[in-house]
Amino acid sequence: MSIVPAEAVSARVRRAQDARVGGDGGIAPLAPRARLLPALAAVYRAQLSRARVARIPLLFVATFQSVGIMVLMRGVVDGGAEARAVVAGSSVLVVAFVALNLLAQYFGQLRASGGLDHYATLPVPPAAVVLGAAGAYASFTVPGTVVTAVAGSVLFGLPLTHLWVLAAVIPLAGAALAGLGAALGLLAPRQELATLLGQLGMSAALLLGVLPPGRLPEPIAFARDLLPSTYGVEAFARTFDAHPHWPSVALDLAVCAVVGVVSLVVATLAYRRAAVR
Repeated sequence: MSIVPAEAVSARVRRAQDARVGGDGGIAPLAPRARLLPALAAVYRAQLSRARVARIPLLFVATFQSVGIMVLMRGVVDGGAEARAVVAGSSVLVVAFVALNLLAQYFGQLRASGGLDHYATLPVPPAAVVLGAAGAYASFTVPGTVVTAVAGSVLFGLPLTHLWVLAAVIPLAGAALAGLGAALGLLAPRQELATLLGQLGMSAALLLGVLPPGRLPEPIAFARDLLPSTYGVEAFARTFDAHPHWPSVALDLAVCAVVGVVSLVVATLAYRRAAVR
């Protein structure tokens, strides 16, 4: 057994104390807070990795559900504007299922289990947590949305020429729906209520987005205009025309973008409110 002299121990303690304090004897400053973009990228990668492992079966269910709805609607819709609405609504429904429904459940679970405390201890801006999670869940919808759009176009005989517009529809509609889902999950006082609100939001996207708008009663058509996913559906549906009116498509996408910014800001404020409790 070796004996360490007390002087050596004291010297080690003094060196450790010197490392924790500044040269003038004051407390050393904390590390600077992480910048938004690097923190956002880190949260996005972490959430995307988690979603890839845990959400693949649910994405399959969302895609299968949307394709099944189109098959059922094929028996009552022959073509024209109604077919375009069904295909566009079913495609965006995949985004609503993941970005709205699952994200509301995720943040509701985090709040109920105390998981927000983990993020609150990290030196990352609140916006990075909300945007990173929302972006990961929205990105996760890309394969299912593309598969649904291609299957619907083939099923109803619609052109595949302008499917590239999904590159704008998915992130913009996904941002609007993900922000709404995150806000619902963070503002709900209980986890069960967050799950219920997420399910109701997805049901609204299903009924108001997939059904042809011309067949909806006027009050329900007004409610349809209030749903963020409606403008993504309208933008995508317009591209099935022989000569799409691109200014109208751009206007619908711009509305999606504005709603997305507002919903993500609300979700960020809700996160700050929930994290400090």
